[in-house]
Amino acid sequence: MEAHSSGLNRKRRREGPNGDAENEERAKKIPRRTSGLTEPAPFADQLEVVTTQYTRVSLDEARRGTPENRPVRVYADGIFDIFHSGHARALMQAKCLFPNTHLIVGVCSDDLTHNLKGFTVMNEDERYGAVSHCRYVDEVVRNAPWTLTPEFLAKHRIDFVAHDDIPYVSAGSDDVYKHIKEAGMFVPTQRTEGISTSDIITRIVRDYDVYARRNLQRGYTAKELNVSFINEKKYHLQERVDKVKQKVRDVEEKSKEFVQKVEEKSIDLIQKWEEKSREFIGNFLQMFGPDGALKHMLKEGKGRMLQAISPRHSPSSSPTREERSPSPTFRLPFFTKTSPSSSPLHYSDVHGISEDEDEDEED
Repeated sequence: MEAHSSGLNRKRRREGPNGDAENEERAKKIPRRTSGLTEPAPFADQLEVVTTQYTRVSLDEARRGTPENRPVRVYADGIFDIFHSGHARALMQAKCLFPNTHLIVGVCSDDLTHNLKGFTVMNEDERYGAVSHCRYVDEVVRNAPWTLTPEFLAKHRIDFVAHDDIPYVSAGSDDVYKHIKEAGMFVPTQRTEGISTSDIITRIVRDYDVYARRNLQRGYTAKELNVSFINEKKYHLQERVDKVKQKVRDVEEKSKEFVQKVEEKSIDLIQKWEEKSREFIGNFLQMFGPDGALKHMLKEGKGRMLQAISPRHSPSSSPTREERSPSPTFRLPFFTKTSPSSSPLHYSDVHGISEDEDEDEED
């Protein structure tokens, strides 16, 4: 009787540009809205009793749509232990079967469920509350029957019953919904594969030690978890070992990060050193190399020194006699008072001058 639904396929296959089939997420957008639900669904035994005559609607009438004041009353039942998305999707499908649907959900009691199916994780009150807070539910029937009787259907004015189409073998019957199907009141829904109450319990049982240690850490006692003294000490020891392992892993991660940072910095330093070295070598060669600036400076300085200490070279060709400028007339200082004679100086005159100079020296 556990209600299930199939996973709604959120992907569709289409032909790609090259003719290959590919999966594509549906990109359809929905408008933002506020549903306005502020209260959980009421329980059937808390509602007012309807005294008007009840007349079932046919499937065709329900699909065409009924008046607003006469919704199609659809019933879905189940255990709904550890309420999950598979339950919610089943109820969503039941709610969307017809344009105007009033969804009634029956939840079986603990006694009935434990006798006919097995022990539950949540008690009946928790399961009633979980279902009543589902947004698709309009009404909740507590202590629902395992097999639906005509009296129950008439009491709750039910038009159709929704459940997956797989025969539900229970309570000595091959299918507890067989008579509903024969009466034309059954509407199938699809199961949600991959999630169920049994699957969730299997995960917990499989990883029992993990969850037991988890709850011990959160303050639950060994007695509350039904854990023996030895197992409690074992879990505490495992917890300490795991903490040590975690610290070691943290240290290893930090060490790796430190080594990585050192390597990165060393690589940067080496690259900078290489760049500076190349720059230094280039500058050195530019200054002191075979064709460096220092060689040109020395050559230029040597040339200037040689030019400074060496006499100037005479011109390669001397001017001719005609091109030479006339020599200035030589005049003795002793004859500055007399006007220069245009006639040439005779030897007797020079000799006389020499004698007079000698007499003066003797005197």
